Amino acid sequence: MGQKAHPIGNRLGIIKGWDSNWFGGNDYSDKLVEDEKIRKYLAARITKGGISKVVIERTLKRITITIHTARPGIVIEELKKLTKKDVQINIFEIKRPELDAQLVGEGVAKQLEARISFRRAMKTSIASTMRMGAEGIKIMCSGRLGGAEMARTEQYKDGRVPLHTFRADIDYALSEALTTYGKIGVKVWIMKGEVYGKRDLSPNIGQTTGVKGRGPEGGAAPFAGGGERRGGGDRRSDNRGGDRRGGDNRGGQNRGGGAGGQNRGGFKGKK
Repeated sequence: MGQKAHPIGNRLGIIKGWDSNWFGGNDYSDKLVEDEKIRKYLAARITKGGISKVVIERTLKRITITIHTARPGIVIEELKKLTKKDVQINIFEIKRPELDAQLVGEGVAKQLEARISFRRAMKTSIASTMRMGAEGIKIMCSGRLGGAEMARTEQYKDGRVPLHTFRADIDYALSEALTTYGKIGVKVWIMKGEVYGKRDLSPNIGQTTGVKGRGPEGGAAPFAGGGERRGGGDRRSDNRGGDRRGGDNRGGQNRGGGAGGQNRGGFKGKK
């Protein structure tokens, strides 16, 4: 049921870390609500900052907020006006925004709002992501596509996105486009490679390394676990027995496995 589960939630504790790192105790619910308010406030206030995610860490006296963004300059200027209490804010720059599902989804949503064809928006985003070295990408748009009277769902896919493979590093995001016809939902899955060995689950670790499994030009790159371990190459049996079409026994090449000629059927001919 890999199609049904949330790809990031499904991998938490395996290859993915949590976006909120703190111990709540009896105040767990209050802190959780506060985290959600911080994220909504930042998303609403810094709309053009290209924010991918907000990681919140708490100690007894301080809250540390790490903002993952493709445009750190805009974010820093806005945050200078916001910070009034004891909150430490770190900015984490995303070097390759084409490999971030949230930013790709927001890009498609903005194009839909600008009345660009949904097919064109999806295909250009897929092409740019695959150019940056992703192993696979899938984009799904749902709603009144092209202003149609009846809502429908369309999706495009390139490469491989194995949702059942837990070691597959898959990024997922949901965005919404507010069009004159109503909302259009945009879902994005990006397969970055496979993770071997033990991984640091801190959400701020390992982000700058980019894709695991393919180099920047799309060629194969070595994994941390030593080479590409996809099951030891081509395992198709070499004993295919040639072409066993059961034709008549005409001599020459014996394709029927009988006597005479070259015996390609894998049996010994009669002498």
